[in-house]
Parts: sequence; structure tokens; C-alpha cells
Amino acid sequence: ELQLMESGGGSVQAGGSLRLACTASGFTLGDSDVGWYRQGPECELVSISSKDGTTYYSDSVKGRATISRDDAKNTVYLQMNSLKPEDTAVYYCATPPRRYSRIYTCGNGFGHWGQGTQVTVSS
Repeated sequence: ELQLMESGGGSVQAGGSLRLACTASGFTLGDSDVGWYRQGPECELVSISSKDGTTYYSDSVKGRATISRDDAKNTVYLQMNSLKPEDTAVYYCATPPRRYSRIYTCGNGFGHWGQGTQVTVSS
């Protein structure tokens, strides 16, 4: 069974930081491209870590987010700094990410998704 699980969310004040984690079971993340999404009016693609080392960041988080991998832990992280209230959302990871496909509801897109982790940023 291919499963993803997000963790690391929480409540922080504006300007704070969180590190989200996406841990895989049943497959090896090192062999996979992984995307982070967040649910707003639509499911927004935030970042991608590709298995070849390529990364992608949306304009909304570029400069504030860093995606990384720990293959030994079968985990992909999303470090988010300088958090803003507009970052408040449920964050999801998915594999494979589809950069050029519009997704309206996180979890209902193509591929495998976790259940999400809540990030709340207060002003």
C-alpha cells in the first residue's frame, strides 16, 4: 500500500517558522517526485522536490520556503519561514506532483496524497 503522511503543522504567529514533513510508507521517496500543496480557493502547488534534485517553488512562497529530503527517513520536508497569515491552510504532500494540472481539492488529484497537516498563522 502506497501511503503518505504529513506532520509538523501547528499554530504560529506571523514571522514564525514551521517545518512540515511528508513521510512515505510502502514505497521509496528517493525514487519519487514529491509535491507540497495547500488548500485555498483551489489546491495550490507550493513546492516540488524531484528525484533528480530539481526543486520548484511557487511565487507565493519563493524565498521563504525550502524543500529537502532525508532518504534515510523516507521523508521530504518543507521548511517555511517568515510565515504570513495567508499561509494558513491545510498542507498536503502528493506523489507524483503535477505542476501543470489544476487541482481544485487537495487529495482528489492524480496520484497519492496524504491526509494533510494544519498550518495556522496568526497576525
